[in-house]
Amino acid sequence: MTTGHVRVIAIMNQKGGVGKTTTTVNLGHALALQGKQVALIDMDPQGQVATSLGLDNQQLGIDVVLLEGEAIDVVKHQARDNLDLVPAGPRLNEFEHINEGGVERGHRLRKAIEESSLSAYDFVLIDCPPSSGLLGVNAMFASSELIVPVSGDYLSLQGLSRMMQILKRSEEISGHRIRLWLVSTRMQLRRKLTAEVRKRVLKYFPGRVLFTPIRENVALAECPSFGKTIFDYRKKSAGAEDYFTLASDVLNRRAADGQE
Repeated sequence: MTTGHVRVIAIMNQKGGVGKTTTTVNLGHALALQGKQVALIDMDPQGQVATSLGLDNQQLGIDVVLLEGEAIDVVKHQARDNLDLVPAGPRLNEFEHINEGGVERGHRLRKAIEESSLSAYDFVLIDCPPSSGLLGVNAMFASSELIVPVSGDYLSLQGLSRMMQILKRSEEISGHRIRLWLVSTRMQLRRKLTAEVRKRVLKYFPGRVLFTPIRENVALAECPSFGKTIFDYRKKSAGAEDYFTLASDVLNRRAADGQE
């Protein structure tokens, strides 16, 4: 786990379609708009964080940091005011197949952050791959907090169960606690199923569900194709409102209780 005042937060869910990258990008920009110094690290070989910010997803990034020991500051790019990006890089998937290095392999990201300017930032948000391989292990070992996006369907509850197993295993191996947060995404608040899923999540994880749910919003789905965050694309939308408020929840560690 990194030391200092920086909050390193992994954003992870093995279930697709829950808004993992959407949350990384828009929460990061929302925190930056609230005056915080933020860095995003893309640990997903798909490289969609760069694309979502309108940047080249084939430039060198965290891949050469993990594979060759390059410094993070060499591959860091300014994406917006107060918001920097360390992209995935074209070779990131190779890291999953590294055999040498023993236990040290799982701590390369943590060490790289500690040895970089990112250790003096307010937030580092890590967009994690959907698998629990070596890339995911590095993200978890580097983080002090974990945000799990949970959409409003029952399959998300199954994915959440799997994430709890990964979290427990990571804590056992690394020897440090990771603070868990859940964020309700793609919420259609008038649907009975959506309300039931959120109710269950609140019941089983009291004090762990960030207060603001992210409503299903067409603009959120559209903005990545234009290389824009929701604040660039449609700052008056429900999506922008929700992520800006969610950033305040994260800043103040504001969670819902077991009932709403």
